[in-house]
Amino acid sequence: MRIEQLEYLAAVTQYGSLRRASERLHVSQPALSEAVSKLERELGVTLLDRRRSGSRISRRGRELLQPMVEVLEAVERLRVAAGDQATGHHVVRVGTVSAATATLLVPAMHDFRSAHPGSTVEVVNSQQAGVNQGVSEGALDLGLVNVLAGDDPPVDLVSTGLVHGRPVVVLPADHPLTAYDEVTTDQLRAEPFVAMREGSLMHRFVHRLFGSRLPSVSYTTDGSELGKVMVAQGLGLTVLPDYSVAGDPMERAGLIAFRRLADDTSSVSLVLRKRRQQHVSRRVRDLETILLQHARAHAGHPERSPGTDRSGTDGPGGTSQSA
Repeated sequence: MRIEQLEYLAAVTQYGSLRRASERLHVSQPALSEAVSKLERELGVTLLDRRRSGSRISRRGRELLQPMVEVLEAVERLRVAAGDQATGHHVVRVGTVSAATATLLVPAMHDFRSAHPGSTVEVVNSQQAGVNQGVSEGALDLGLVNVLAGDDPPVDLVSTGLVHGRPVVVLPADHPLTAYDEVTTDQLRAEPFVAMREGSLMHRFVHRLFGSRLPSVSYTTDGSELGKVMVAQGLGLTVLPDYSVAGDPMERAGLIAFRRLADDTSSVSLVLRKRRQQHVSRRVRDLETILLQHARAHAGHPERSPGTDRSGTDGPGGTSQSA
């Protein structure tokens, strides 16, 4: 007997049918049905009434439901007790591709630390594949990755969209191209360029944007944070999601700016990823909730649009757009 078998049956009862339980748990209906069938064979009772109209918990299943719930509650108490009796220094590990760090992740970490002063958030910078793998294998509790519209999510992970925006050109605040509302692909191609390494979403996007006529790449870096520093130092221009730049300390300080791409309408999103499981530590659940709260606040209070100066009035050609 496995704990997830009891969780599956409890979910069928909670959501009213095998189909709805499979949708809520992000588990295929055949896999969920087979897990319950194995439990039925172990217990020697029929737990589900399987009909053409759908599968629902049986009378015998309802009779056994309370003991099953008690087992699940005992398991949860054990997990909480084990966490409380550990070293007293609890670590939640978050993998990230360094996107929306200033506008989302750092404020969420601040709130999490206030709620859990004895805990630490360990931020692991990696490319998207590394974040996905770390979450899938349990080395990371949560992951933050960028995705382009149309990208297929990993089937073994639960994905939740947090922030939505578009790729933009990042350039020094005193660069001549800041006089424009938008930067064309040809204008960008003519400038020194700071590229993201192969394996990152922005590397894939830039190759799609430029096609076979790539810019003369001057530098390559692993992540957006160093990329923004290199732009601020005048080494070149780069392309990042707008939510990685708007509200960044360097953007607020007037060291870097961002402008829309004139000939591209791609959308990009920051997505939270976690494992497909029902029971996680309270600290991980709390951090997830805090991230979602900050994401909703971000959506309700969009950042400055490209072309806005430090005082909040429109600069050259500035127009309103949410990040």
